Amino acid sequence: MRPLDVLKCGLTGKRRDIILERPNRNDSELNETAMLRESITQQLKDHGLKVTPQRLAIMEVLLEKRDLHPGAHFLHKEAKKKRRSLSLSTTYATIKELSRHGIIKILQFDKMEDRCEGNLEEHINLICEKCKKILDYKVSVGVDQQEVAKKTGFSIKGTRLEYYGYCRECRKDQGIQ
Repeated sequence: MRPLDVLKCGLTGKRRDIILERPNRNDSELNETAMLRESITQQLKDHGLKVTPQRLAIMEVLLEKRDLHPGAHFLHKEAKKKRRSLSLSTTYATIKELSRHGIIKILQFDKMEDRCEGNLEEHINLICEKCKKILDYKVSVGVDQQEVAKKTGFSIKGTRLEYYGYCRECRKDQGIQ
C-alpha cells in the first residue's frame, strides 16, 4: 500500500494511544479502521520510525485535515487536543521525518507558512492568493518522468505544479470573474 492510500484512509495504533471513535459507525467501518491502523503502524515501523502517541496524533490530524494542506502550527494545535503533551518542536520533527521517508511532502513557500501535502499522486496545487487555501486538481495526463530522465540524463527527485489565483469563495467575495 502506498503512503497516500494509508493517509487517505486511516491511522493505526494501539487503542490506548489514540481512540478514533465516531458515533453511528457500523462493523465494516470499525474493521476497516482497525486494518488501516495496523497498516500505518507497519509503515512507520518499515521506515524505522517509532510508533508514538504523538506521531499517531499528528498523523490523525493529517488524515482528518488533508484537504487543508495544514501547516505545522495548525497541526500542532489540533493534535494537541488529542495528545496534550505534544510540543511544537515534536510536531516539526515529526513532519520532517514523515517527509524524509516519503509519507508526506512539505510544500515550501516564500510568503506563507510551509504546508503538508498528503497527496503524493500527480496533481496540480491550486493556491488562492487571498485566503491561502490550497486545492488539489487531479492531472489526467502526466509527463513520463522516466522518459524525461532517459532523454536528458536528469535525475528526477520530485515534481510540483502550482497554479495561483483566487478560489471560488474569494472570487465571489471580491466580485472577480
